[in-house]
Amino acid sequence: MSLLHAVNHASYESLMRYARVLGYGDVHTKIDRKTGLTAIVAIHNLKRGPAIGGCRMIAYPTINYALEDALRLGYMMSFKAAITNLPHGGAKSVILLPTVIKDREALFEKFGEFVEELGGRYIAAVDSGTSPVEMDIIARKTNFVTCTTASSGLSDPSPMTALGVRRGMEAAVRFHLNRDSLAGVRVAIQGAGHVGYYLAKDLVQLGAIVTIADTREEKIKSITDELPVTTCAPDAIFDADVDVFAPCAMGAVLNHDTIHRLKATVVAGAANNQLAHAHYGTLMHERGILYAPDFLINSGGLIYVATLYEHKNKEKSVKQIEHIFDAATDIFEQSARENIATNIIAERIAKERLG
Repeated sequence: MSLLHAVNHASYESLMRYARVLGYGDVHTKIDRKTGLTAIVAIHNLKRGPAIGGCRMIAYPTINYALEDALRLGYMMSFKAAITNLPHGGAKSVILLPTVIKDREALFEKFGEFVEELGGRYIAAVDSGTSPVEMDIIARKTNFVTCTTASSGLSDPSPMTALGVRRGMEAAVRFHLNRDSLAGVRVAIQGAGHVGYYLAKDLVQLGAIVTIADTREEKIKSITDELPVTTCAPDAIFDADVDVFAPCAMGAVLNHDTIHRLKATVVAGAANNQLAHAHYGTLMHERGILYAPDFLINSGGLIYVATLYEHKNKEKSVKQIEHIFDAATDIFEQSARENIATNIIAERIAKERLG
């Protein structure tokens, strides 16, 4: 989406304009000097139900960078919830990682109080820099939290995100390559993080031929020690002679230059905001590359934590993630009928559901 990469080194005023353009509802902040908490909860949309989204705690150079991150990610969470028909709006919370944390439990208890003050408008979940341990602490102060150890779910939703990506990839391969399985399909995975690892593991088990790249040598060593995959230099992944390109690292990797380098005719990966600009979806469409919209096929983690929160039922969440195959196929068919890029179709569906 073009707006998601438009704010760089932004002033507070430009960030508020950005929030209005994205259609934001609420943006809340909490500063507590005693615990060192500086937190933002960006609630994008509540039409479909209470907003759900991860609680991220990482180092930000300024609070403006943190606010931009929350706005961008909360907006995308709304689209993920809408495209998968979850009864939730989208949100994101960010905690600016203090230089020194004097009392981690006190900090997260204070954040839990912050969430409670929002009265159920926001449901917190794990994200970068947090885990079920922190969710348990938050739960001391509010019931509006998921991914706790008491929820009987996975401590890391990455396998569920990978499952959704794999199902979206299977739909794309069937639709575009006329192949009923991933056996023998050549896949290039960009990024060997948690989701990239679980995706590679699934694909290898299904007989796919996997090439993977990452800037972190230790990640590559770990994955090649376990799985029969080949590797390449990080920048060379775009040139890999494969059927499917799976971006599973940073966003905005699909642009004019990288798209023209692709030999793959299917793009299906886990990274958020893969398109550097929305019009690159049209460029891929014109070049005969089928793009599986990222916010649909990478929504498995959200589906998992939302279903676990509502129903405490892991099996139900897996069944819902499996439906990504059908949702992706519907978008591919509509794209072909209207001769319009898949990302445009997916965004149109999500926006209609968001109202």
